[in-house]
Amino acid sequence: MEQMIKLTIDNKEVEVAKGTTMLTAAKQIGVEIPTLCHMHLEDMNIEHNPGGCRICVVEVDGRRNLAPSCNSKCEAGMNIKTHSMRVLNARKTVMELMLSDHPFDCLVCAKSGNCDLQTIAQNLGVREIHYAGAKSTYKVDTSPAIIRDMDKCIMCRRCETMCNDVQTVGALSAINRGFESVVAPAFEMDLEKSTCTYCGQCVAVCPTGALTEKDHTNQLIRDLANPNKTVVVQTAPAVRAALGEEFGMEVGTLVTGKMVTALRNLGFDSVFDTDFAADLTIMEEGTELLQRLGAHLKGDKDVKLPILTSCCPGWVNFFEHHFPEMKDIPSTARSPQQMFGPIAKNYLAKEMGVKREDMIVVSIMPCLAKKYECQRDEFKVDGDPDVNYSISTRELANLIKQANMDFVTLPEEDFDNPMGESTGAGVIFGTTGGVIEAATRTAYEVYTGKTLEKVDFNALRGMEGIRSAKVDFDGLELNIGIAHGLGNARKLLEEVRDGKSNYHAIEIMACPGGCIGGGGQPLHHGDTSVLAKRAAALYREDAGKAIRKSHENPYIIKLYEEFLGKPCGELSHKLLHTHYFDKKNEIEIE
Repeated sequence: MEQMIKLTIDNKEVEVAKGTTMLTAAKQIGVEIPTLCHMHLEDMNIEHNPGGCRICVVEVDGRRNLAPSCNSKCEAGMNIKTHSMRVLNARKTVMELMLSDHPFDCLVCAKSGNCDLQTIAQNLGVREIHYAGAKSTYKVDTSPAIIRDMDKCIMCRRCETMCNDVQTVGALSAINRGFESVVAPAFEMDLEKSTCTYCGQCVAVCPTGALTEKDHTNQLIRDLANPNKTVVVQTAPAVRAALGEEFGMEVGTLVTGKMVTALRNLGFDSVFDTDFAADLTIMEEGTELLQRLGAHLKGDKDVKLPILTSCCPGWVNFFEHHFPEMKDIPSTARSPQQMFGPIAKNYLAKEMGVKREDMIVVSIMPCLAKKYECQRDEFKVDGDPDVNYSISTRELANLIKQANMDFVTLPEEDFDNPMGESTGAGVIFGTTGGVIEAATRTAYEVYTGKTLEKVDFNALRGMEGIRSAKVDFDGLELNIGIAHGLGNARKLLEEVRDGKSNYHAIEIMACPGGCIGGGGQPLHHGDTSVLAKRAAALYREDAGKAIRKSHENPYIIKLYEEFLGKPCGELSHKLLHTHYFDKKNEIEIE
């Protein structure tokens, strides 16, 4: 049983467990203390408390120095003052020192209005800087997905914790000393030349504009204004469960119809649903799963099991860098984003009478790695990308605001067809466990020839980092593994590599919670209750769909009949499948 102690914070008595930090104790009674370097990732057993920024200092009776509340423990009988004049003076001094080595380009900074440093400076009433001196200067590092502007880094090292402790990618760490210290890849190499997976979780936790997504909204505005281009858009399932948060709507509010209306108002020629391509992915990936299982049951010892899902480009980049010896194990099926592109440019474009090069395919994604995925060479035809570029949920929200739309009051409209029709199985792709559940619904009926009456596989749902379940395929017991967050993925991959895995299929998503927690989503600051509400929204939309199995989507059936032929056939394999690379030795040091 935990030992409880009593103390006083701002003249309020509080009882907490021994070992509780002052910051946590204050929060327990509704006292907010400003922080920059502190980060608490609930349910991950990770709390980042470097105590370096000193913005969270408090005054403790009997203690000579001010205490950083984020990593100072409470003691019985303490009397703590969180906003005394001594504390406020110290915080203002610390803030002025930070700002003295920080760019003053808030007007053009991507994080302006959503910057912790800016907010705290305003709250502290900082209006002038009393300290002058040299400013650190670093080159701006622009990768296909993430921009690093280290002039704006305040060395909070949140990104380092996320990259190393949560995602285990190891692309970022503190280097150099003193005034020259900065968080960067080893040897200060560019992100593009490092092991970075572009998952974007570092961007999601950065309190300033030091880490931001590569913005494609200006390119989109130019394309929408070009009368010679036909611009179509696809929207990922996780976007509709989070976009409303950017407009003050309650977390977990589905805004599918309003989002469609907003996209039409922006000027897109057609508004489609990535869920359609998710259904297509299930047809290809599910068929590949059954083919491998069939070979395995016939005694083929060369068959590669478990099959690993391949929908997440952050995860694909991760295994190409860290587990390239396993590159023949994941499904060769492209992600839904990259399945949508070739169908749009090779099938839909002909139906519309548009040349491939005159069609601009844009995706709205919760994920920053999707920006990188669009630019992979294997997804281009004569230099023309299947998907021209991707914008994040946050970028879409900013564009809607620029267009002066009152999003909350917009009427609801439906997606365009044929690539706007989807099933409930496509919707749940946006949450951890959703891809494998969608695949299971179709694979069961194809394998057994029987109707699956109960399509909800609750055993595959949840927010645990690593989960497992057994699914009965009418006598064939299928062992399924699920991991979200690359640190958890690493554990399952090590089991597979070492021959200790008994799974037949594993779903992996790079981001905590899956796509609903993607690096391009509205910031949730590690609050897993936000992710749970977004997931619940997707399951609600799934439950409300008339069709909930991918192979029953009438437009998918028609697409195979008129164009593709059959799943994993010659044409579908050419257009909808891919291959992977060994990137372990590609890291470049200049």
